[in-house]
Amino acid sequence: MKKLLIMLLCAFFLLPVKAQNGNLLALQHPDSLQWFKDAKFGVFFHWGLYSLLEGTYNGKTMPDKSFPQGNSWYAEWIQTRFNIPAEEYQKLAEQFNPVNFDAEKWVQEVKNAGACYLVITSKHHEGFALWNSKVSDFDIVNTPYKKDLIGQLVKACKKYGMKYGFYYSHWQDWEYPGGALPNWMPTRSEEEFEKYWQEKSLPQVKELIVKYDPDLLWFDTWNEKCHITPERRDELIRLVRKYSSKCLINGRICYSDPGDNIDFLEMNDNSYPKEILEKPWQTPATMQHSWGYHAKDYNWKSATTMLSYLVSNVSKGGNYLLNIGPKADGTFPVMATRRLREMGAWLLANGEGVYGTRPVSVRAPKGGYLTQKEDKDGTYVYAFLTQPVESLTLDLPDAQRAEMLETGMPLVLDCKDGKTTVRIPARQLDGCSIQVVKIGLAR
Repeated sequence: MKKLLIMLLCAFFLLPVKAQNGNLLALQHPDSLQWFKDAKFGVFFHWGLYSLLEGTYNGKTMPDKSFPQGNSWYAEWIQTRFNIPAEEYQKLAEQFNPVNFDAEKWVQEVKNAGACYLVITSKHHEGFALWNSKVSDFDIVNTPYKKDLIGQLVKACKKYGMKYGFYYSHWQDWEYPGGALPNWMPTRSEEEFEKYWQEKSLPQVKELIVKYDPDLLWFDTWNEKCHITPERRDELIRLVRKYSSKCLINGRICYSDPGDNIDFLEMNDNSYPKEILEKPWQTPATMQHSWGYHAKDYNWKSATTMLSYLVSNVSKGGNYLLNIGPKADGTFPVMATRRLREMGAWLLANGEGVYGTRPVSVRAPKGGYLTQKEDKDGTYVYAFLTQPVESLTLDLPDAQRAEMLETGMPLVLDCKDGKTTVRIPARQLDGCSIQVVKIGLAR
């Protein structure tokens, strides 16, 4: 009897851990989502063999209308946009040697930018893996570089306390037989795709979780019919939950039908909601047009523009995931580094109104945004001003004090008829950056 009891207890503890609601598709520890809600700002990296081509192939530069599907800036799509034969494209692996990659420098740059997490393309649509994969030989260790790049980055993230996640192209794969192709190319049958799904996609996702214990997985579909049915979506979610109790899953696992068990919504590229969303969400965004490194894409956004997107998202309960396309040698374009540092300087002074805040059910000023936060000292509302104003009037009946967040300079306020008006000296608004007014409410 005693032996039977021990056997039953062992069997019980070996069973998969269920979520509190008994749903094996749900996040086992809902508290794992809190860091994402508080973080607000992350950095995305699109890096792969396409980085070697820099947006140009055989004298043609993206976008190029001479190709039927070539009118795109997305350099990471150059293989299929410019009809590069797979055999030729895959030989780029023989040239990939990012000798200047320094994982600690990457993480330090991200941290200094004020970002709280990073996401890297562990495998994009080209099918090339940035880690030592036992599932496929089309990976980083079969290049002149020969080292596990993801492993180095994970080690650096842990050293500096940075949350980390992996983009994994679970649907499209232009290297492996059966992987989905763009809609202008031959369609894979369900049988062909299922072979890829079982032989490469699911095993590599398991590999990433077991080897590197990520904080989130970033899957990629968009508003287009694809092979990711609700059944396959749930099969993948179930796999993630089986091997990780903390790993978050984004809504683009199945953009058209994410279901109820994803952890946060993922907007379309550079898409910014106009209203507050109840479920946690984020926008993946670019600094220029392209995601992968494109040497001739000169369409760089200013740091102030990108900060405006950040605070707009935060005011509606969302996050901002800002992309960099590193060069093939492992360094950042200087234009990207400059913008990261400018954003970091602003967040150093004004991050209090960003991190750990939530939306405010009060109309924001024209061209401005609002957030709020509670701490042991009280409740505060933060008003982000993207243009100079002489005064700020909000529907706040119980304001007690106001100051410029960056300088701590006290501001005169007037409460009347349920509204609070804050007067702002002209010298406090330089017109070149977003100024933040901190308003303390009555306890």
